[in-house]
Amino acid sequence: MKTKIFSLFLIALFVSCNKTSAEKTETTSAESVSGTFKPADLQEQIIYNRAIEAVIWGVPAVNFELLNESMINAKGDFNQIVYWSGLINSKNQTLTPNPDVVYINPLYDTRKGPIVLEIPPAEGSSSITGSLDDGWQTAIEDIGPAGVDKGKGGKYLILPPDYKDKIPAGYIAMPSSTYTGFAILRSNLTDGSPNDLKRAIDYGKRIKIYPYSQAANPPATKFVDLLQVPFSNTIPYNFHFFELLNQFVQREPWLTRDLVMVDFLKSIGIEKGKPFEADARRKEILNAAIKDAHDWIDHEYNNAFQTPFYEGTKWALPVSPDFVKAIGSNYSIPNNYPVRERAIAYSIAYFSAKHLGAGQFYLISIKDDKGQEFDGSKLYQLHLPPNVPVKLYWSVTAYDRETHALIKDMKYFSRASTSPGLQKNSDGSVDIYFGAKAPAGKESNWVPTDPKGKFELLARFYGPEKGFFEKTWKMGDLTEVK
Repeated sequence: MKTKIFSLFLIALFVSCNKTSAEKTETTSAESVSGTFKPADLQEQIIYNRAIEAVIWGVPAVNFELLNESMINAKGDFNQIVYWSGLINSKNQTLTPNPDVVYINPLYDTRKGPIVLEIPPAEGSSSITGSLDDGWQTAIEDIGPAGVDKGKGGKYLILPPDYKDKIPAGYIAMPSSTYTGFAILRSNLTDGSPNDLKRAIDYGKRIKIYPYSQAANPPATKFVDLLQVPFSNTIPYNFHFFELLNQFVQREPWLTRDLVMVDFLKSIGIEKGKPFEADARRKEILNAAIKDAHDWIDHEYNNAFQTPFYEGTKWALPVSPDFVKAIGSNYSIPNNYPVRERAIAYSIAYFSAKHLGAGQFYLISIKDDKGQEFDGSKLYQLHLPPNVPVKLYWSVTAYDRETHALIKDMKYFSRASTSPGLQKNSDGSVDIYFGAKAPAGKESNWVPTDPKGKFELLARFYGPEKGFFEKTWKMGDLTEVK
């Protein structure tokens, strides 16, 4: 009974702290307990509590499993490459994708042995920015000029868990902690023209993936074009989340760091080697738990902006230093396993870099200079001072605040230094506008938003230079245009 009372107290405390963002139509934690979910006994309370922990722990695994699900729906398979033969549109409902690059995304499966991923050398303006991630979306290593090959290209050998054989000469070893995983690779643009786009696509399609067992005579790599295909990995905060988590658990090995979750998952019906089944009451409890877990994750996401990147602004990288260290070490640092921060990060993104800041850096904002959430019915201005300290390019993209995906059915979603027709001020600075309607004469610098919803912004800096981290260049907050 003490467990139940304490849990209810925590939920009530969370709701009281979160009143300022209670405009959502989702069921709040208190409503779940007093309405949809009323624990009949301590056993039900434990199922509910452990289901919440399973959600927080399992976000990156489910996030990756959604990628697999969408790949299968698109008639793709592991050890193939899904790509977009142009700049993505809102048919791509993945989490915070970049609409200003060409995506080339291999997905690997090492259950039958190592897999080779061939990366071409950088040539002129053609280069790759990206990383190879395991099924937990933890970067194994970065790829391209800012990665292991340093722009020379190479053959990356993706190894299954507990691989013991000698690494063959001429390969870059990439030991994966899971059997399956993926690479997020971006073929970069320069001016965004049709010819530039074709160049980036052609270069990206020089990437290859095939089994090492066929390395002497590699089969042709299959590319699956998703430009006009619905593709999503926005997280379903409902019972399907647990179905996806079960699929991941059945396929992948247990990691030593996660063994405590074996019993937690058994409590909610997920056990390796057994079917996942839930009666009506179990589904009711799990659905209540995941709604409350979603509320909590979003609450923590809001709190992550309390330490801004630029002092006095609302721009931040909403992940903790502990999380960045954990990703870089594949969670091998003693006494540092930031599961909470990991859930926040992968609730809004489906990728991690090994060395954040080497090839790219990101900043997010969800509020204007007055501390108000971005409203899609209003018009805002963002001023970018001249000489943005990047080697490649910068961009600012608007996303749906609720789903963290591209705002549906917009003409475009961002403005970037590579955007054709982008207007610069006389001093080289740039003003970008966000809102449902473009200001007169500023259409080329305008990003449309949905007047019926809220949005968030993600600023990307590819090839960030020293001045960026020294903050001699500073980006201000969005201001509302009256």
